[in-house]
Amino acid sequence: MKDLSWKTLSSKYLFKDTWFTLRADTCETREGKLITPYYVYEFPDWVIAVAMTEDGRFILERQYRHALGVTNLELPGGCVDATDASLEDAVRRELLEETGYVFSEVEYLGKTSANPSTNSNLAHFFLAKGGKLVKKQELDYNEEIEVYLYTLDELRQLLRENGIMQSMHVTALFYGLSRLGKLSF
Repeated sequence: MKDLSWKTLSSKYLFKDTWFTLRADTCETREGKLITPYYVYEFPDWVIAVAMTEDGRFILERQYRHALGVTNLELPGGCVDATDASLEDAVRRELLEETGYVFSEVEYLGKTSANPSTNSNLAHFFLAKGGKLVKKQELDYNEEIEVYLYTLDELRQLLRENGIMQSMHVTALFYGLSRLGKLSF
């Protein structure tokens, strides 16, 4: 196969903040074409959990998403912090903060990119089982999250109705339901 990778000749940071950085790269293709500027959005990696309670119900969150101006259902998850020792630690932390649940089992399912042409990060998927409510939520200042429990049939109906808009969360459900033997393809 032909090598289609580009060489980065220079990078200039245009904006840096805690959860978002924008840089402009000058790149050269294998054929010598200059591509400038090529914008790259740098985000921390994300963790997303298909989380189940001890009695087999799926944990979903309802929250407002300002960019689209919608309130919708999603899976628990968030950014990997520099203080997280591992991806599993990050997802366990996010689950506890956002839902108040701890889990007896956490299994890595895979990863994806929201948009590999512009985003530098990955979203990592986990299946968390045996969830037990142990405390109240500890939300970030800008978070207002309602927690809901769904049966498998209710979750399937929600998916049929396009009730989960976040594409990476739908992808996580694909992997999670597949691992549970509840989806075949």
